[in-house]
Amino acid sequence: MNGPIRRLAVGIYVAMGALLVAVTWFQVVRADELKNDPRNARPALTERGKERGLIVTSDGVVVARSVEEEGSRDFVRVYPEGDVYAHVVGYSSHLVGESALERAYTTDLRSRRDLTISDMISAILGRDLRPRNLEITIDSRLQQAAFDALGNHTGAIIAIDPRTGAVRASVSKPSFEPTLLLGAETVANWEDLVTDPGRPLIDRATQEIFAPGSTFKTVVSAAALDTGIAEPGTTFDDPVEFALPGSTATISNATGEPCNDGVTTTMLQGFVRSCNTVFAALTIRVGAEDIGITAEALGWNRDLDYPWDIPRAVWLTDELSRDDAALAQSGIGERDTRATPLHMAMIAAAVANGGVSVTPYLVDRVFDVDGETLETHEIAELGRAMSSATAATLTEMMERVVTEGTGRGAAVPGIRVAGKTGTATGQAGFSNPWFIGFAPVDSPTIAIAVLIEGNAASGDASGGSLAAPIASRVIESWLVGR
Repeated sequence: MNGPIRRLAVGIYVAMGALLVAVTWFQVVRADELKNDPRNARPALTERGKERGLIVTSDGVVVARSVEEEGSRDFVRVYPEGDVYAHVVGYSSHLVGESALERAYTTDLRSRRDLTISDMISAILGRDLRPRNLEITIDSRLQQAAFDALGNHTGAIIAIDPRTGAVRASVSKPSFEPTLLLGAETVANWEDLVTDPGRPLIDRATQEIFAPGSTFKTVVSAAALDTGIAEPGTTFDDPVEFALPGSTATISNATGEPCNDGVTTTMLQGFVRSCNTVFAALTIRVGAEDIGITAEALGWNRDLDYPWDIPRAVWLTDELSRDDAALAQSGIGERDTRATPLHMAMIAAAVANGGVSVTPYLVDRVFDVDGETLETHEIAELGRAMSSATAATLTEMMERVVTEGTGRGAAVPGIRVAGKTGTATGQAGFSNPWFIGFAPVDSPTIAIAVLIEGNAASGDASGGSLAAPIASRVIESWLVGR
């Protein structure tokens, strides 16, 4: 072969190799990126022709379904219950994508009647290509009751079955109407929702972490009881202010007064009256490591198995082990301590469940168009977070919070309720009132967390005055008249 022909052959080989690399790059490496690019109209057009399965509550209420558009073969998604389920069910939009359960279970929900190779093989093998359906754990009556109870407050409510982890209600406000993202005005509506200062697209129940305030004293108490460092009758000094070690800063109680008589008080009194001075001292006694062990057994500093990503609840064991002042502040649920309302409901649930923490879940089963069950959820325990004796003692302490302490607003006539209030420091002079609890005390079937975000610090904006009464209404709706 002479020189010119050899060079031509090499050039052809190089060009073919470059072409092969380019095809591989665009067809394999960047395939998903290009397919999901908002400028690519083909996936949206394809999805319009696909039916999606039903999403129904545990008591049979349809919260999402597909309807064939009149005069065409396209389908449109319908959300009969609107904004009540917006953050749980989510949306499936041809233009702005999917969220929540619609996104997590899109493979099950969408029809598989495609021209893809995998679906053609499935058809040849006789597999059912019709969309599957979801039965979720939400109870429609409790969901509506929680939505109504939250009223015009910004915040979240989540209620779970402490025995199984089934999420019975999950509400976040402000909410949004999913159908706004399905019509001709989708793009404009999306821009309005994204720029809304109330952030209605954010699920505050599971996707945002907050300082838990005094509700975290439940975790500190569990660690103290489990390690034997303290018990309800253990005495503490009762100053007006607790001096933080190595600092000129102090911690005081919400009332600005001593917890008891100004001389001595007990762990029980500190818990029932939510005294920061007592728990600052107790936190230092217990130590960051032992509190961290209890917190992590309750789901902190770890990823949870949930349909979508949950931000980690934060307890900074290593950093706090070296700084008693920061430890004391963190032990009362402030400083860098953070959690979602879901994490806080899990704390109440573990106490109610005798000290065993259970993984929360949202989908009970996947079923076909004939109603036959294809998949069911299996209860998964995170593990034992505290001894059964500690859980029993904590239950007594939490019940006294409701009967004689800061949580009296959570009381329900004829029902024994246990709980803990909290009022965390928010941004720009605002507070975040909390309540966590469970009922009935003798045989718990509901554990709840209520968060009210960003209430003005002026006036009585505490967990006891705002969050506890809301919890009372939700608990009553679950237990009374059933």
